[in-house]
Amino acid sequence: MDLTPYIDTLRRELAVAAEAGGEEARELAERLTAPLESATRLTMLNVLSAAMDEITRELAPGSVDVRLRGLDPDFVVTPPPSYGDTTEAAEAPVEPFRAPLPADGDEGGTARVNLRLPAHLKARAEEAASHEGLSVNAWLVRAVSAAVDGGTRPRATGKNRTIGQSFTGWVR
Repeated sequence: MDLTPYIDTLRRELAVAAEAGGEEARELAERLTAPLESATRLTMLNVLSAAMDEITRELAPGSVDVRLRGLDPDFVVTPPPSYGDTTEAAEAPVEPFRAPLPADGDEGGTARVNLRLPAHLKARAEEAASHEGLSVNAWLVRAVSAAVDGGTRPRATGKNRTIGQSFTGWVR
């Protein structure tokens, strides 16, 4: 996306506004336009980035990324998967993942951890926790416990399929 036409429009509008102030105001506007170009470009990139975050939240599990190519932003859109396209899902429904409950043994008390998630991932974790009737904290404890203790893997109800050491899919 080329931002130059928008910056040029702003430069022209500033020049038109300065004309009303006379020669001195016009000269000042001309001196300010070059330094303001980079600030304007940065502000526009911030606006686009904020818009991308909002769109990504609404598009989850898809996403939108903004990448810089030189001075211009490019958008990369990852659409959400279209459900119903695979026939395998209809043949072998998958049981929901059930992580083991954390042990309440003599292993010590709780520890506080600060976890910083991207906004779109946080929203998906909240949805998954709500879907299972858990708090986000309880859901995260189960997920971490399953990851470190090798919790129960999802398996097809029709057949026994081995799924490697990873989980694949989208949280809805």
